[in-house]
Amino acid sequence: MATTPITEAGTAVGSGTTIVFWPDAEIFGAAEFSFDGLEERFRELAFLNQGLEISLTDLRRPDEPRSVRLCFPNGARDFVAFLDGHPAAPAPMDTIAFEHEDPRMAGTMEVAFRWCGCPGERVRAFANSRPTVDGAHMVGFRDGMTAAVTTYAREQGLLTATAPGFGADRIGEGLTAVVSVKLDRPEFGGSTRGVLGNAEVRDCVGQAVRDHLGRWLEEDPERAAAVIDRIARGAACRDRPAANRPAGPEERGRQGAGRRENRTETTRAGLPAHATQEHDPPGAAPGRSSPPRRLVET
Repeated sequence: MATTPITEAGTAVGSGTTIVFWPDAEIFGAAEFSFDGLEERFRELAFLNQGLEISLTDLRRPDEPRSVRLCFPNGARDFVAFLDGHPAAPAPMDTIAFEHEDPRMAGTMEVAFRWCGCPGERVRAFANSRPTVDGAHMVGFRDGMTAAVTTYAREQGLLTATAPGFGADRIGEGLTAVVSVKLDRPEFGGSTRGVLGNAEVRDCVGQAVRDHLGRWLEEDPERAAAVIDRIARGAACRDRPAANRPAGPEERGRQGAGRRENRTETTRAGLPAHATQEHDPPGAAPGRSSPPRRLVET
């Protein structure tokens, strides 16, 4: 709420907006701003809005002032590099990045992604610069990735016609991506309002991702083959029967526990194949009733 009337201050020497805010103690109680938390959020906003410059200064401690300037001219492409680390992790491909406007969803999208040598998947999604945990834009992104990679692999004979296509989880291994959409009428759902519900966004993002990734794969077959090979090797490793895979420390522990639980006493006729039975004590009559025999694991 304005506390004074608007007055003319003269000719401006620059442009922009200055917002002065102080939390009302009656509403927020004792509030303390976190410089690190503000910097993280302002960095996201600078990544998601190309050319936007944000300066954050903390003067609460005159003897230890803190200041940071955030501006990323390459937008989502810079965001992907940031998520991969400084310097970026080794990657078999450059970052694929594009912006696209689609009237069907009454908005625009900015997408950037690449595969690198890091394990796991790092995918961040936003709607109108607001972080989202899931939604139509994420589903469309995965649809487009899966369709482009599977189609290219079949056309090049890297995947047979009868073989199942690569799943989104396999394609996502080692993937870093940023998916950002800006809509005139966003619809949020979920318990925390963190799920984008605009159904039309799925097809728009999916088609754009499929087109851009598909063209990239066709333009550089050698580099594309490296990406497909990485995905195929990951898929083969996942599909390999557990008996044929070397057991890791946790799996070996589970196997050992299972053997101990399955160690039972039984009769000679029912002796398990993995155990041997001790002989009758010397001098004992054959068939004489004797204490239960102890099984020894081999």
